[in-house]
Amino acid sequence: MRWMAHNPARRWMYGVAAMVVAAVAAGLWAQQPAPAAKAGPNSAEASTARPGTVLDRVVAVVNGDSILESDIDEERRFEMIQPYRGRGEFSRERAVQLLVDRMLIQQEAEQQPDIQVTDQELDNQIARLRKDIPACKEFHCETDAGWQRYLAENGFTESEFRNRWQTRMELLRFIQIRFQGGVQISDDQIKEYYEKTMLPEYQRQHVTPPKLEAISQRIAEVLLQQQVGNLLRDWLASLHAQGSVRIITQDEVGR
Repeated sequence: MRWMAHNPARRWMYGVAAMVVAAVAAGLWAQQPAPAAKAGPNSAEASTARPGTVLDRVVAVVNGDSILESDIDEERRFEMIQPYRGRGEFSRERAVQLLVDRMLIQQEAEQQPDIQVTDQELDNQIARLRKDIPACKEFHCETDAGWQRYLAENGFTESEFRNRWQTRMELLRFIQIRFQGGVQISDDQIKEYYEKTMLPEYQRQHVTPPKLEAISQRIAEVLLQQQVGNLLRDWLASLHAQGSVRIITQDEVGR
């Protein structure tokens, strides 16, 4: 028997998100940068995100599309709002790299016609989020008014958040379509992982290990995530090599 990529439980999507975190620089695919402006001769010049806000700055140009300083701030706020985020301090350098990688993937995803997320799918995920985000309890996010107050506290309108989360779902779907179908996990691979990785760990902890048959599906999921993560890393490296990516350092901005 071979474990095809569609066999693991539906939590696969969140599992792959976690693998992408490790593969691309830690952190879920929280958001897509705001609609990017095409870089021109004055691409490093300031532009305005909203009336009355401070002037924005270009921090990276990816195949002619710009990532702005305000995108980094949105990345920080969106990372804080997620219930599945990892621990650790926010890193500006890491955020820029994530935004660059995400823009490269988004540019490729625009050519994929079947990744659209329906309003019902989006509503279902957001309903679950309103229950899962710990800080939501004090805002009573089970009510629409409480949910809107919580989002406003973190600098988002409801429509902005919906757009960000929808893009996140579509990027995950794109990754799933592109990589999952071609991955196969064999029984021999499952057995090898059980014997060489899991059994020694159980022995180290002096715990009786479960039978292989009881956890073979979970092992298949882990191996699937690893293979997809490796494929994604290699693919992103090729996108970087083939494309035009320029990260503008803070020193350059000050010149």
